[in-house]
Amino acid sequence: MGHDHAHGPGLAHAESASAKYVVRLALALGIGLVVMLAEGAVAIATGSLALLSDAAHVFTDVLGIGMALTAILFAKRSRPTLSRTFGYYRAEVFASLTNALLLFCVAGYVLYEAISRIGEPPDVPAVPVLVVGSIGLVANVAAFLLLRSGAEESLAVRGAYLEVLADLLGSVGVLISAIVTLTTGWRYADMIVGVAIGLWVLPRTYLLAKRSLRILFQHSPEELDVAEVAAALAGLDGVADVHDLHVWTLTSGMEVASAHITTAAGYSGDDVLRAAQHVLAERFRIEHATLQVESTDSAKRCTELSW
Repeated sequence: MGHDHAHGPGLAHAESASAKYVVRLALALGIGLVVMLAEGAVAIATGSLALLSDAAHVFTDVLGIGMALTAILFAKRSRPTLSRTFGYYRAEVFASLTNALLLFCVAGYVLYEAISRIGEPPDVPAVPVLVVGSIGLVANVAAFLLLRSGAEESLAVRGAYLEVLADLLGSVGVLISAIVTLTTGWRYADMIVGVAIGLWVLPRTYLLAKRSLRILFQHSPEELDVAEVAAALAGLDGVADVHDLHVWTLTSGMEVASAHITTAAGYSGDDVLRAAQHVLAERFRIEHATLQVESTDSAKRCTELSW
């Protein structure tokens, strides 16, 4: 009876949620570069593990935000073709997953360094660490405010946001370790703070990796109940059956669906199609849906499919 798909102005002109935050990501990248160079230089000069841990996190910030920016711009400018029907939107998700893997590596390195220093903590000069930590705190607050609004919409921005948040807390930890060292002379303060920063970021990194893998494995969106989608379509007037329903995320803010809808006798396939498009777009915010509307006889073909 028919086959059609519904979306907004067209996938070729679609914009992912991440693309709206390119300028903010670029500003956060610039801030991160300045902080990374300053903290890295002072960490090497003083031997501060807390500052080294924070500088390493800022490095992954810079690398992660750089990858996210590259992926977003690449996806935005690379239009879909006959051989790449969805373009390069998945590049954003790969950038987020790589970002998570980098964070895991940094946390592991900091823990390794801390274990190697047990029993012989170095004498870290507190004043340079305190000054650079203060600069890092101000810079991270600025980057945090730039990315906060986009973290809920975009996976790529969320990855950068989590790293900036980790660095923000890391800067606070660096200040605390410097103040404790300066006032008490306790050498373990720097090492403990470095480990605490590494441990704090691990569960958040795990969640970022999990969300990225869900998209790459084409699982249904976490916030969407596919059974509810099927029930909503099956409840439309003129719908006898809904089968072969698939819902997945292309990249942040771009959900895609496909389904076969069998119409009851006496109902117009065009009317059923329009109703299904409407409920998917308005109730579930799925703008790009490929729907095959078929009669009872033609639906028998689906039972022959093995997957």
